[in-house]
Amino acid sequence: MNFTEELTWRGMIHDIMPGTEEKLKSGSACGYVGFDPTASSLQIGNLVAIMLLVQFQRAGHRPLALVGGATGMIGDPSGKSEERNLLSVDEIQHNLECFKKQLGRFLDFTGGANKAEIVNNYDWFKGVSFLDFLRDAGKHLTVNYMIAKDSVKSRLESGISFTEFSYQLLQAYDFYWLYKNKNCVIQMGGSDQWGNITAGCELIRRKAGGEAYALTCPLLTKADGTKFGKSAAGEKIWLDASMTSPYKFYQFWLNCTDDDARRFIKIFTLMSQEEIAAVCAEHDAAPHARPLQKALAKDITIRVHSQADWEGAMEASAILFGEGTTESLKKLSEQDLLAMFEGVPKAEVVKTELEGGINIVDFLSTKCNILPSKGEAKRLIQNGGISINKVKVADLEFKVQSDSLLNWKHILVQKGKKNYVLVTIK
Repeated sequence: MNFTEELTWRGMIHDIMPGTEEKLKSGSACGYVGFDPTASSLQIGNLVAIMLLVQFQRAGHRPLALVGGATGMIGDPSGKSEERNLLSVDEIQHNLECFKKQLGRFLDFTGGANKAEIVNNYDWFKGVSFLDFLRDAGKHLTVNYMIAKDSVKSRLESGISFTEFSYQLLQAYDFYWLYKNKNCVIQMGGSDQWGNITAGCELIRRKAGGEAYALTCPLLTKADGTKFGKSAAGEKIWLDASMTSPYKFYQFWLNCTDDDARRFIKIFTLMSQEEIAAVCAEHDAAPHARPLQKALAKDITIRVHSQADWEGAMEASAILFGEGTTESLKKLSEQDLLAMFEGVPKAEVVKTELEGGINIVDFLSTKCNILPSKGEAKRLIQNGGISINKVKVADLEFKVQSDSLLNWKHILVQKGKKNYVLVTIK
């Protein structure tokens, strides 16, 4: 597989340094992408960079994932309007361990000449003194050169601290260190990293007399121009299931517009051109069935989470749109249950009251205030308009009891086809 040709048809190249393609065609090469450990999970905004490494390894090259244990303590000014809070060594180490597990879902770390490797720049920076760094690296790049970079230039008016200004030189030194110690000749990243990456190429040229290369991918936006990586409500979509449930993760991709799905399926899946063309043709024939979004959501949910999580998300979707059963509802984790019904009305009932059972009419009216009166409750039940955990209640003498609980503390009440109330036992 030709790496740059693959990236080109997938729409994953923004800038590429002259000579990069020729270098990669000449044989297996080592390249890296850096990840900033500012949180305990990667997010979908990191997925483009991750897929760069995936495609790099598929093309027979050796990928390095650099986790910035040292540079993460400084903060990259690229694309930032203000300086962020600095993290402790312990916080960064915790985040690094979390990243390792997530990257293992995408890259092969097990063996072979092109096995992936995770490196932490704290390992080589921790023993370098400030004076040694200035003598060893600082003298090779001028202030004029560094100020000309967009990541710095855009912050000069609002103000940039020396701490953040130094980030460019630190990242350049990362590339130099990997060039000398890992034979790494190419750095990849988002288009906002071009200045930092080319600074590394320049340091390698000046300090080691070597040739190094750069490649960046576009910074994704959605079709409406909003930033990629957040839900419609503005929440970040994390790869960690405890921070974004698999159901919410699946729904993010399922709810993509047609235009976005056509771009995203090329970038975030390993489907071939022929396979993608077939899915797009199927979608054009029946866009209401959303086969494009479903193929995208399935592929990436399984890769980030698991087959079981994708199946659970499918069941959850079926429940929400009226096709689920009590059995499928009981299979849901509490996290997915709460994620599904996040925006619905909530009610509470005391646990001890359930021990002897609560009459359904009292439960709906006086106990949970789901309906305004007993009369309204009786009318809805008699008309088949009330379901408990997806089972219609027809008997006015029915009692809600402890065996009705989902995950030991929730009851799902449905009024009509689409109105839900989630009752929590306290």
